[in-house]
Amino acid sequence: MSQPLTLQPIVMADLLRKAQAPEAPWKDFRPGVMMLSIYTGAEGQSSALLKYAPGAEVPPHVHTGYEHILILSGSQSDERGTYQAGTLVINPPGHVHSVRSAGGCIILVVWERPVAFV
Repeated sequence: MSQPLTLQPIVMADLLRKAQAPEAPWKDFRPGVMMLSIYTGAEGQSSALLKYAPGAEVPPHVHTGYEHILILSGSQSDERGTYQAGTLVINPPGHVHSVRSAGGCIILVVWERPVAFV
């Protein structure tokens, strides 16, 4: 299901306030990982906040387009290392990795195209 891109700017402070509200529409993404969708475009582009519980993992997947990850709190790891809050990671098309968070984290992710789980 696609949602149209908003015609209004998305402001990070407003988004984080929405994410912290008790009625925030977080949905299960993977075991231990919740997703709060920001937008989904008609051509597969999307953005979301992901909230990892301590020890949560996302299995190996390949990126069919660019992925931009901004670690907002906690830390996230993949095969290349561990990324702390404030780190921006850009994964190119064709990149394969799995992701985990030992202590839990919240990230902002922007996908140019959907990922494919391997």
